[in-house]
Amino acid sequence: MFSGIIEEAGEVIAVKTELANKILTLSCSFAHELTVNQSLSHNGVCLTVTAVEGNTYSVTAIRETLDRSNLGLLSVGSKVNLERSMQLNGRLDGHIVQGHVDHTAVCQDIRNVEGSYVFKFQYNSSPDMRRRGYLTVDKGSITVNGVSLTVCNPTDYSFSVAIIPYTFEHTNFHQIEVGSVVNLEFDIIGKYIARMIP
Repeated sequence: MFSGIIEEAGEVIAVKTELANKILTLSCSFAHELTVNQSLSHNGVCLTVTAVEGNTYSVTAIRETLDRSNLGLLSVGSKVNLERSMQLNGRLDGHIVQGHVDHTAVCQDIRNVEGSYVFKFQYNSSPDMRRRGYLTVDKGSITVNGVSLTVCNPTDYSFSVAIIPYTFEHTNFHQIEVGSVVNLEFDIIGKYIARMIP
């Protein structure tokens, strides 16, 4: 379980393909604190640490994860938003994030708004997806590449988010361009409510 408050943007230092899986090796400042079998969010995807060596660690992304997320697009040098799992004795600064990516979206527009940034994302949508809670609501929560954000101007297939300078600089949002693919996790509360409505 995560909160969507990114600790650091780590860097991919190696990518290895094994059958349908990809083994990603990353470096970050807290790698030496990690342990094998620990859960860690990567652009919003919960992955298990399989090896730790100095300031690097490795994780494995299986085909289901690669098909549903942008992790298959990562290469050496890519920045990845990282968050360790939430501690139950702390504050929930973002919102409840499971680390189970639902869908990807494509960046359609980026505007610099005198000190902040507005990103617009578009995703494929259908009535069935909306019935399952894969939708956004104005001022609701959305997770983009693991970052807990507030939805602005939602439609059935798009939404915008406003990014403060701190988030822009300390996550991989500064690398997102028009056409970039990002991971989405829709609000779990909305998904449960959608399933309860006939």
